[in-house]
Amino acid sequence: MSEQRETHLVRFGNTDLWVSRLCQGTAFRHLERSELDERGVAVLHHCLDVGVNFFDSAEAYGWGGAERALGKAVKGRRDEVVLCTKVPGTSEPTSEGDPGEKTPYTRETLHRRVEGSLERLQTDYLDLYLLHHNDGVTPAEDIVESMEALVQAGKVRYWGVSNHDGASLNALVQACQTKGKTLLAGVEEYYNIAGLLDQNGQSRMATLEREVFPILRRTGLGILTFSPMDTGRLRPGHEEQAEPELRELIAVIDAVADDLGVLRSVVCTAWVLSHAEVTSVLAGSESTAHVDENLAGTQLQLPTAALDRLNAASQTYRKKQLER
Repeated sequence: MSEQRETHLVRFGNTDLWVSRLCQGTAFRHLERSELDERGVAVLHHCLDVGVNFFDSAEAYGWGGAERALGKAVKGRRDEVVLCTKVPGTSEPTSEGDPGEKTPYTRETLHRRVEGSLERLQTDYLDLYLLHHNDGVTPAEDIVESMEALVQAGKVRYWGVSNHDGASLNALVQACQTKGKTLLAGVEEYYNIAGLLDQNGQSRMATLEREVFPILRRTGLGILTFSPMDTGRLRPGHEEQAEPELRELIAVIDAVADDLGVLRSVVCTAWVLSHAEVTSVLAGSESTAHVDENLAGTQLQLPTAALDRLNAASQTYRKKQLER
């Protein structure tokens, strides 16, 4: 193992994928999810230039557009990057507001859709291929068999899931073990210092910590956590629109940032990575400056006193959320 790998990259779960602690996403909110938007491609090129080697996309991001942009950006540098993309559980919507027709994760569907992603990304294989959501119908055993077939075919090196609860993840782990298949590589999940409530009115962050983190610790799976700025709710300038509880949390984050002489975004990213379970943080930076901010967050180790203060503020925020 090289010195650079030891200091700059980390192992994703039990795989032989060595990834940067910052993963650049392509679910751009303000830039066009297309290879035609040179601004997005420029951001991706900057990531490569500053040492980010982990990139995430999905067929559903612009329905192929984001994958094409990423493929264009890494063309000629494929051996330098770890590519992750996701297969949706629906077809492309026919009109705005249409959720799309549900398409269960059958073997035929997965084979067909991985071929589309490979073509758009201009590559012969994917490093990570994730189920974007739980389709709610395909048995865990069938999913394991289908994804293993993609691995054996050389289309995918490793597979995993995104937006799956603890019970669904555990079922997949058990199916791998029962069938004697290689364990899935890891998960991609929403996690940050604030966090929204789920459909049952519970903190999504607390649920992840309670249900998924123990599985990660037991199995050694990797986790790529997205939205360190909580879908923009923690961004500078949002304070006036934020609820009182969130403003209180932001005030603590800013106080810690001021003490350390860094930006709010740096503290938010560093807080996520302070959790030993987390492998990398996925951020959808839309400018080179934002890339540099998020990268700085992966390089900051929060002092114990600062971390204690942030943890307490996060717990207080969650409690007040539930009391509203």
